[in-house]
Amino acid sequence: MGGWARSWGAGGLVSRRRFVTGTFASALAGAVPLLGAPPAAAAPRSRGILLRARPTTVSLGKRTVRTWAYDDVVPGPQIRVMAGERVRARLVNELPAATTVHWHGIRLDFPMDGAPGFSQEATQPGKTFDYDFTVPDAGTYFYHSHVGTQPDRGLYGTLIVGDPREPLGYDEEFTVVLDDWLDGVNGTPDDALARLNASTDHDDTLRSEALGGVAAEMTHPFYLVNGRAPDAPTSFRTAPGRTVRFRVINAASDTAFRVALGGHSMTVTHTDGFPCRPVKVDTFLIGMGERYDFLTRLDSGAFPLVAIAEGKRGRAFAVVRTSSRAAPPASDVQVPELTERMLAYQDLQAPSSLDLPRPSRSIAVTLGMRPSGNEWTMNDKVASDHLRLRVDRGETVRLVVDNQSPMWHPMHLHGHTFQVRRPDGSGPRKDTVNIKPRQRLHLDVFADNPGEWMFHCHNLYHQEQGMMGAIGYGPAPANMGHRPQQHDRKPKHRR
Repeated sequence: MGGWARSWGAGGLVSRRRFVTGTFASALAGAVPLLGAPPAAAAPRSRGILLRARPTTVSLGKRTVRTWAYDDVVPGPQIRVMAGERVRARLVNELPAATTVHWHGIRLDFPMDGAPGFSQEATQPGKTFDYDFTVPDAGTYFYHSHVGTQPDRGLYGTLIVGDPREPLGYDEEFTVVLDDWLDGVNGTPDDALARLNASTDHDDTLRSEALGGVAAEMTHPFYLVNGRAPDAPTSFRTAPGRTVRFRVINAASDTAFRVALGGHSMTVTHTDGFPCRPVKVDTFLIGMGERYDFLTRLDSGAFPLVAIAEGKRGRAFAVVRTSSRAAPPASDVQVPELTERMLAYQDLQAPSSLDLPRPSRSIAVTLGMRPSGNEWTMNDKVASDHLRLRVDRGETVRLVVDNQSPMWHPMHLHGHTFQVRRPDGSGPRKDTVNIKPRQRLHLDVFADNPGEWMFHCHNLYHQEQGMMGAIGYGPAPANMGHRPQQHDRKPKHRR
């Protein structure tokens, strides 16, 4: 492997002291403290990362399960680089199945996207693939397999891209990865997909007003923070009075989470890696594939970090501890902030410097469901029909996404960010957005990264049941398109 090494952060915690300047700082100053001058910056380095994907046994707390993971840990190794630096990651496939690595949210060169049938052929068992790309944008990202139901195993990890001119002021940061877990408990994710495809029933009690109705396809036996269930929670340790940046990633397959930190409000500063004008809230809803960064100044004690599985009967749970003497909160503790001010997309606005050019044309995308009840569509096509939305380099297009299906969908675009446009022209930069039933959103995309880029629902099971298309540059290439796993299908009632 000559020269390839593993490289990741320790415990998801990094100390930071930065000085905040400019307009963004002025908006932030009323909510969080400005800290002292930065230390001399170390010379940036990029190192090779070795990711071994293989069957393994992991502990979720009191429960040990067999799964597939990178380097025998869940989440996988954390990769940390600075914006503008190079990532070189060698995937070693020791699984009994082909696999890839997708770098979620990164505007990278197309051949490195890890999208099987689009940017690469999946890496076969016993083989390797070298990913080599530059990360252009600072922010909170993650990586995961993009083959079949593999993302609902342990095949995911975090990619944190630092800003060499970090404008935020904070003392430390923690990375929080949320997940729903069934692998090795209720069979495998393939078993779960087969049950969905064969079922004529649906649990209509899994409902959420915030998500517009039915919230999910299934319940999971465990909901995790950084690979740990509530019976043996992750603990984030620091000192009272410190300002901490929390980077929250939803790596789940079928679960949106409602997140709050007991006894504290939070100032949201980034969404899907990109900065937004700071907004102070008590809780936020995070869909699969989304990321939010927030700042808070911690009091003295031990506080519950709770992520309610929205519309389900479960929660992910961790402890934020600033005092060794404080009694730990119970995993089922009531957290009033969960029912107080919730972040909404209309609260989010990108700085004007990040506004995209105005679109020259619109493309309609209708999300739907076929009468079978287990085929989710885009413009009445499933993945095997291969919906392709053509763009040309240098233009800005507006995706008018109209959800006419009976469920919400977290829609994710590879290789780009888009701007969620409100009528006044403002809105956040994102790569994943939740669209509720009977809702229509305008997503402006600047076509500056040629390739054939997946555009799909990040509910893994909706994706595998067909909700997958692509945005492609210029004339369509031959023989390109995602092929979902095939299972026997029986009609499932329309919900």
